[in-house]
Amino acid sequence: MTEQALFTALADPLRRQLLLDLAQSSPRTATQLAQDYPITRQGILKHLDVLEQAGLVAVQPAGREKRYRLTPQRLVEVEQWIKELEARWDERLLRLKTLLESDPPGE
Repeated sequence: MTEQALFTALADPLRRQLLLDLAQSSPRTATQLAQDYPITRQGILKHLDVLEQAGLVAVQPAGREKRYRLTPQRLVEVEQWIKELEARWDERLLRLKTLLESDPPGE
């Protein structure tokens, strides 16, 4: 499970919505999920496969069905990345603020 797979999975709005749905009500089958979307069950399965490969959902076999549930641990990695990006941006803005508020040379 690479970072690229994680961010690729999160790049699609439908997959993000699937994650929100699974966070609210989980586990669910692809058939149950497909009822809420304008695409086929097969289309939902393809999206769920991408999410599973990224480690964002887990599959639980239940007889002939497969139930999908959110596995939020990988989202911690995204949160860490966002915090690092935010910290670097804050440092950059602070340097700019300091530069703009410093006395101009020769005064």
